[in-house]
Amino acid sequence: MPGLNALALVCTLKPSPAASSSELIARQVLGALEPHGVQGRLVRVADHDVRFGVSTDEGDGDEWPHIRDQVLAADIVVISTPIWMGQPASVAKMVMERLDAELSETDEDGRPSMSGKVALVAVVGNEDGAHHVVAECLQALNDVGFSVPAQAGAYWVGEAMQSTDYRDLDETPETTHSTITTAAAGAAHLATLLRDAPYPPP
Repeated sequence: MPGLNALALVCTLKPSPAASSSELIARQVLGALEPHGVQGRLVRVADHDVRFGVSTDEGDGDEWPHIRDQVLAADIVVISTPIWMGQPASVAKMVMERLDAELSETDEDGRPSMSGKVALVAVVGNEDGAHHVVAECLQALNDVGFSVPAQAGAYWVGEAMQSTDYRDLDETPETTHSTITTAAAGAAHLATLLRDAPYPPP
């Protein structure tokens, strides 16, 4: 049986090649999934011309449909976002808005298009708000059909109002490493169960 695959949507405000703590933690989550037989790929959303909207294709060169195809092909989707003003980054919110279109999309058996997919959220920042950001993202993802495993959020938050970023650390703190490892294990387990026993059609 083929292995699982994961897609990390990195929602930093900065396009490549700028350094990104959100990309770093997303790569760490994908790395933690590998021992569970999950192959990962990463998309930095800011590198693409994704239009604002709530449809699957906003036309006029919108690049969301290409990203959506990768979401549809994934068993596990990771949203990785910084915290800005206590909130998910605007790019993350745009991704949620685009995924809102999936409320009216179904598979060949009538299940929601995101049914059977597992969601994880990774957050970085140097201000409070990690739990709030995880909650906002997981609620939105669950609304459109994603399943949420236990302990599905991993994060690092530095000292408030200071300039140290996650990517500036000499090594990953053990607590963050542990939450990444736990989130990955739970996601892989749930994705395997859902692949082998899909939700029944409505």
